[in-house]
Amino acid sequence: MQPAIFTPPSSRLETEIKRVRALLEQSEFAQGLAAAQVLAAEAPESRDVLYMIAVSLRYLQRIPEALQTLERLEHAHPGYPRLYQERGHCYVAQRAAEPAIEAYERAVTMSPALPASWRALQTLYRMLGRPADAEKADAQLRNLAALPHEIVTAFSMYADGEILDAERVVRDYLLAHGDHVEGMRLLAKIGLDLDVADDAELLLARVLELAPQHREARYEYAIVLLKRHKHVRAREEMEKLLALDPDNRMYRTTHATVCIGFGDYQALPRYRELLAETPDDPELHLSIAHALKTLGQTTEAIRAYHEAAASRPDFGEAYWSLANLKTYRFSEIEIAKMRTAEASPRIQLADRYHMCFALGKALEDRAEYAESFAFYERGNALKKIECRYRPEPLERTARLHESLCTAEFFAERAGLGCDSAAPIFIVGLPRSGSTLIEQILASHSQVEGTMELADIPRMVQDLQGREVIGGEQRYPGVLGSLSAAQLTRLGERYLTDTLVYRTGKARFIDKMPNNFRHLALIHLILPNAKIIDARREPMACCFSNFKQLFASGQQFTYSIEDIARYYRMYVELMAHWDAVLPGKVLRVQHETVVRDLEGNVRRILDFCGLDFEPACLEFHKTSRTVHSASSEQVRRPIYREGVDQWRHYEPWLAPLKAALGPLAAPAG
Repeated sequence: MQPAIFTPPSSRLETEIKRVRALLEQSEFAQGLAAAQVLAAEAPESRDVLYMIAVSLRYLQRIPEALQTLERLEHAHPGYPRLYQERGHCYVAQRAAEPAIEAYERAVTMSPALPASWRALQTLYRMLGRPADAEKADAQLRNLAALPHEIVTAFSMYADGEILDAERVVRDYLLAHGDHVEGMRLLAKIGLDLDVADDAELLLARVLELAPQHREARYEYAIVLLKRHKHVRAREEMEKLLALDPDNRMYRTTHATVCIGFGDYQALPRYRELLAETPDDPELHLSIAHALKTLGQTTEAIRAYHEAAASRPDFGEAYWSLANLKTYRFSEIEIAKMRTAEASPRIQLADRYHMCFALGKALEDRAEYAESFAFYERGNALKKIECRYRPEPLERTARLHESLCTAEFFAERAGLGCDSAAPIFIVGLPRSGSTLIEQILASHSQVEGTMELADIPRMVQDLQGREVIGGEQRYPGVLGSLSAAQLTRLGERYLTDTLVYRTGKARFIDKMPNNFRHLALIHLILPNAKIIDARREPMACCFSNFKQLFASGQQFTYSIEDIARYYRMYVELMAHWDAVLPGKVLRVQHETVVRDLEGNVRRILDFCGLDFEPACLEFHKTSRTVHSASSEQVRRPIYREGVDQWRHYEPWLAPLKAALGPLAAPAG
C-alpha cells in the first residue's frame, strides 16, 4: 500500500504549465487542452494540470468531462479552493443553481479572496430570492475591492496552499507601504502555519494597537496566545470578546478550550451547554471526550468519542483518539468503517492520516503486523506532507551548545540564578516512559504533576529574538552575556508564569520532553532544579514515536530517518551535559523501571530529595489529570508486555536500524 505522495514538478514541467496557462489566457482552449493532456500523462496528480484541463473543458462546453476532471482533482487535492469555484462555474453552465451555490460557498469558505465566486453567489442569491445573502456577498465584494491588489493576491495564494509565495508578496507590500491591518493579519496566519507563533503574536498585538475594535483580529490573537500556552492572557482576550457578544458560539467554545488548557475542568459544563444547542456537532463531542480522558473518566470519554464519530463518519480524529487511549479495541464493524472512509476519494488529508494511524493500531492489536505497518507508514507519509520539519537548525543549535557550554562556562557562573528547588524537569524523547516517571512523582504528597509546560521553549524564543549577530543566531550564544541579575529574573519569571498550573505543593513537575535541548538555560536560571532524563531503548523509542500521531509539534517523528537523526542528536547532547555537569541529570532507563519498580522509585525519590512514600509504588491509583498519550497506561500497574512490542515489526525496520547505527544495539 503506497501513499499518494506528490513529487514536486520539475523545472521543465513548470515551464510547460506556464505555457499552457498562457494559452488559456489567450482563449486558445482547444490547444491548451491538448497540451495539458500531454502533461497529465507525465504528472497525473498535478494540481495545476488537472485544473487547467477542467477549465479548458468548460470553455469548450464539455461540462460532464470537466466535472469528472474536478472529481479527480478533489481526490488528489481536496484543499484547493479554486476547484470548487470551477465546479460552481460548471453547474452555472448547466443552469443548476443549488449545486452551484453549494460549490461557490465551499470555495469562499476556504478562500474568502475569490471575487468571481462572490459575484456568482450575489447573482444566484438574488435569482433565488435570498436578498440578505446577496447583500452579504455584495459586502464581501466591496471589502475585497477596498484592499490593495497585492494583499488580495497574497490571500488567494495562501488559500491555494502557496504559503511561501503568499508570505513573500505580503511581506514585500508591508515593507514598501508600512503597516496594513489585513496584510499583518495574513502574515500572522502564515507565521502560525510555519510554526513561528511568536512572530504571529507580535503582529496581531500591533494590529490591535491600530484597530482595537477589530474582533476577528482579537480572536486570532487569543488563538495565538493559546497556541503559545499563554492561557491566562488568552482567557482575558476571550472574555473581552464575550463581553461584546456573549452568545457567539465560536467565542464560547474557544473560551472553554482555553480554560481546559490550564486545568479548569469547570469548562466541561460550558461544552455541554453548547452541545445541547447543537447535539450533532462532532468537534464539541471530541472536545468533551478529550477533557474526560484527561480526567481519567475513560468510559465516558469513549462514549463521547463514539458520538463524535457518529456525527461525522469520516472524522478521522475521533477514531484516532479512540486508538490513542492505547487500551481501546476496535470491533470488526468499526474497522470496516475506517477502511471505507480512508479509501474514499473525498476524505480530507487530515482525516485520512488520522484514519491510517487508527487502523495501524487496530490491526496491531489483532497481530496483523504487516498491514498494520503499511498503515502506519502511509499515515506518516501523509502527515509529513504538511510538515516543514528541518533537522539542520536543531543540530546546529546542539553543536553551538556543546561549543559554548563547557565545564568552565558553568563554573564561572556557579551560584547564580534563582535558588528555588521547586521544579523537577523530566526530559528526553516522547514515548520514552516520561509519563510513568511523572505519575510516580506526582503520587508523592509533596509533588504537583502539571503537564508539558511551554515556558522554557517560550523563554528560548524570547532570548533568540529576531536579531542576527555576525550572521549567526543569538541563542544559545546569548546565554554567555546574561548578567547575574538577568539569570535570577528569568528563574523567578519561570516560577511566576507556571503558578497557574500549580496548587501550592512544595515541588512541581515540568514534563516538556524537548527541554533536553535547553538544559544549559535551565541550569543557569534554576541551578537547584532537579533534571531527570527518561531514556528508552532506541529501537523501541523510535518506533513508538513512528506509531504516534501527535496533536501538535514533534514533527521529527514522521519519517524513519528524521526520528533516528533526532535520537542521535539527543544522545550526543545528553552525553555532553553529563560531561560538563556531572551528577546534574539522573538517567532513568524505562526497561529497568519495568523490571525493578521499587528500586527505581526509591532512586528517583532520593535524587529529588524526597522521602519514600508507598503511594509512589501504587502510582496507578493516583487520581489526577494526565495530558499525554500514555494517560490510560499510567492508570494501570506496570505494563511489562510493551517493552519489546517493536520486535513484531522488526522485518520492516531495517532502515531504522541502519539509521541508528551503533545505537540500535540494546544496552548491555
